[in-house]
Amino acid sequence: MDGQLIPDPGRFHDGGAMDGEPHLDAPPVILLRRDLDDPPNEFRLMRRLGYRDRRLGDLLVPANPDDFATDFASVPQVFGWLLPRTGTYLPAAILHDGLVGDPGQPASYISVEGHEVHWDEANRVFRDAMADSGTPIVRRWLLWTGVTLAVMAVGRQTDWSAPQKWRWRLTVVLTLLALLVLGLWTTADLLDIVGGVPWMGEGPLWTRLLTGAAGAIVIPLLLAQLWGRFRVAGMIAGTLLALLLHVTIAVLALTALYTAVEWLCDRAPRLAVGVAAVVAMTAGVIVIGSL
Repeated sequence: MDGQLIPDPGRFHDGGAMDGEPHLDAPPVILLRRDLDDPPNEFRLMRRLGYRDRRLGDLLVPANPDDFATDFASVPQVFGWLLPRTGTYLPAAILHDGLVGDPGQPASYISVEGHEVHWDEANRVFRDAMADSGTPIVRRWLLWTGVTLAVMAVGRQTDWSAPQKWRWRLTVVLTLLALLVLGLWTTADLLDIVGGVPWMGEGPLWTRLLTGAAGAIVIPLLLAQLWGRFRVAGMIAGTLLALLLHVTIAVLALTALYTAVEWLCDRAPRLAVGVAAVVAMTAGVIVIGSL
């Protein structure tokens, strides 16, 4: 449906006050309240958000403001540089949070036509709503992949048995782990640390880079066929991980370093000053020695 969908920003509308009626002809109004007692990055809506879905009709979020909070797009920090928590897809992200609920919290939405929104419909609504809010196609498919992986890993709002939940959970974990190992092996081969990667071959650096990149596309596409009905999400997630592996590792390393610095400054500020002085002096010695 996404490829044939014609974006329509007018499908979002003002859902009205919590104790009032929706205003179908009024633009959406997103009023947020930050309660300091809530977990970090969670906000509460002061006014309902309305969306007229192509299949389900009018949807209003939240149903009950007391049991609903949104963290916008639930993107892991390591991918924040690629997919920020907020953007043009903010209304769609809030809508999706209402349709699926946070872990440990119920879904909080009103379907005017009385529909019960299952997880797969909620994810489809999320993708369509992102299109209607002006989100570019690649970004909305990446975000859709993220919420699909969350379903596979956690199994919320599904009628899956315990074995089925573990099947999809292990599919995600083992596939991504295999791609991580293959990516590190390919990198080691490229640096001539080890060898034996079948698709790398021999030759100048540029040909090995080209064959390595080709493998980072082909192998995830093949492994994604093991994902069954979720193969599209598998193809997107696998290819993204394979192509951005080194960037992801670098961001993880920098994030870990930043976290360590914050911890040290908070717990032992004098020691932090001493460490900073030693690092600065060491850097100075290295620069002077290289002149």
